Amino acid sequence: MLIDPRAPRFAAAITTGVLAVALLGGGTPLLIVQAVVFAITAANPRLGPYGLLYRLILAPRLTPPTELEPAAPVRFAQVVGLIFIGVALVGQFAGVPVLALAATGAALAAAFLNAAFDLCLGCLGYLALRRLLGRPLAARVPAGS
Repeated sequence: MLIDPRAPRFAAAITTGVLAVALLGGGTPLLIVQAVVFAITAANPRLGPYGLLYRLILAPRLTPPTELEPAAPVRFAQVVGLIFIGVALVGQFAGVPVLALAATGAALAAAFLNAAFDLCLGCLGYLALRRLLGRPLAARVPAGS
């Protein structure tokens, strides 16, 4: 499955906002919502709530993408995000706020890098892992290929 690379970047921008608000005091409820979003998107990037918003609201107003990217790296990145938010929630529920803050901050930093600079750390990790296993995958392909 190939996807418009602008959709995960849009999702990362929303995630950045959600996690920033969570760090500023939104806490556990926002982390739970974000964990659900990560889980849904990891299962199928086309069903992720933020991706749906992108496809319904923004995509019709934009020119078609010139490149597409495989969904697998995006799914992997969502799993990594889910793990970080899971650790943050464990910190919240266990009464270890420094763990919650550190894990939320790490997820926020990764989301911000993707949103602001199109640098998806989880995607890069996935592509590096594929290269190490001798099964390289192109990060992007021309649309229509």
